[in-house]
Amino acid sequence: MKLKTVMNWLEELSPLQYAEEWDNVGLLLGDENQEIRHIMIGLDASDYVIKQAVEQDADLLLTHHPMIFHPLKQMNTQSMVGRRLWNLATHRISYYAMHTNFDIKGSMADLAAQRLGMMKTEPLEVTCVESDGHTEGIGRVGWIPEQMSVEELAQLTKQEFDLKNVIVYGDVLKRVDRIAICPGSGKSEIGRAIEEGASVLITGDIGHHEGLDAVDMGLVIIDATHYGLEHIFINYMAEYLRKCIRQNMEEEIRITCVDAGSPITII
Repeated sequence: MKLKTVMNWLEELSPLQYAEEWDNVGLLLGDENQEIRHIMIGLDASDYVIKQAVEQDADLLLTHHPMIFHPLKQMNTQSMVGRRLWNLATHRISYYAMHTNFDIKGSMADLAAQRLGMMKTEPLEVTCVESDGHTEGIGRVGWIPEQMSVEELAQLTKQEFDLKNVIVYGDVLKRVDRIAICPGSGKSEIGRAIEEGASVLITGDIGHHEGLDAVDMGLVIIDATHYGLEHIFINYMAEYLRKCIRQNMEEEIRITCVDAGSPITII
């Protein structure tokens, strides 16, 4: 199977034009005519994930977060990104990233909201309005089936996303029913969550000052870490590609998931 066939499937799910302007998505390394027999899926193109791709003879590495964010003037082993790219290239492993296009039209936020049973959801931040008036965007805001305490919601988040810990900024006894969720880094969505009437924002990458300010503005934050809400990308994309392969191909294409886990350890 040609790489361009896989790319068509990925871009049917999450078209590249939905990505934010600052983002870097799509085929970042490789030849669209390359034969693909083994696809490896991870959250990040870390040294560990690339090592697994090399050792297991993958032909394509698919990740959520792009390894390349800024223009490269050189590609050599003297930089971390250059070393990783060189390792992939010398082992003929193509590399594809689905980031904000998947967040917006995929959709990472819908998957996360569904895990918590959220209802009547809308984009937290609208990034585009389609011709039929349908809106797409970052994060989701909506209602949970029944009111619960922040502590109960935090426990539910841990259970549904298979997490050992979350960090709560605010009153854990507060009763809530309208919530917002933004997988990844959601500190920029605090104001929008308040505007949309949410009592809680579940997200990641919240610093001390953002958390403190949110609490003073009446918003509780559940920080599930950047990894915590986004690792669901791995298994979702594996199932999506397996379905595409079953429907379109007679040949067997190997799909491997590599979840390196959270880089954060709370002691």
